[in-house]
Amino acid sequence: MKSSAFYLALAAALVLTFSISCNDRANEPKEKEEMEAKTPKDTFNLKTAKTEIVDANTRFSELYAAKDSVGLAKLYTEDAKFMMEGSPAIMGRENIQSTMASIMNSGIEKVELRTINVWGTKDLVAEEGELTLYKKGVEVDRGKYIVLWKKVDGEWHLFRDIFNSDLSPD
Repeated sequence: MKSSAFYLALAAALVLTFSISCNDRANEPKEKEEMEAKTPKDTFNLKTAKTEIVDANTRFSELYAAKDSVGLAKLYTEDAKFMMEGSPAIMGRENIQSTMASIMNSGIEKVELRTINVWGTKDLVAEEGELTLYKKGVEVDRGKYIVLWKKVDGEWHLFRDIFNSDLSPD
């Protein structure tokens, strides 16, 4: 008799344990959903990033047309590299500002930038594009570029800027 009461109590304990265990697992998805709701989602959207980069390129062209080499240099990260054909890499904002001023003083008065595509993540985006340079309203060069954009304080800045001409050297 004692043994059947023991087995009955043991069976009841096992059923109770199993029931509690299943109930805890049933609550896991709800707890997971609540935790996910409290955790901010990664809100990176490549389409939005592309729009922001196109806008930054518009700003670049405006600053260039205004001959604002200081404002233009501020579009670059502190540790940026500007890599143009026929020249070693120009490093840092101060040197980029000086180079931009020299290019402006050479007579290049307008820069058109056209974004073809972008790829990347929330912190670093690669842009492929085409550029056209004008002097006295006449196209003097066209080419292609790759820019690595880096997110700094919530804004995209040029981190690596490399371009070259489509025209053959004469």
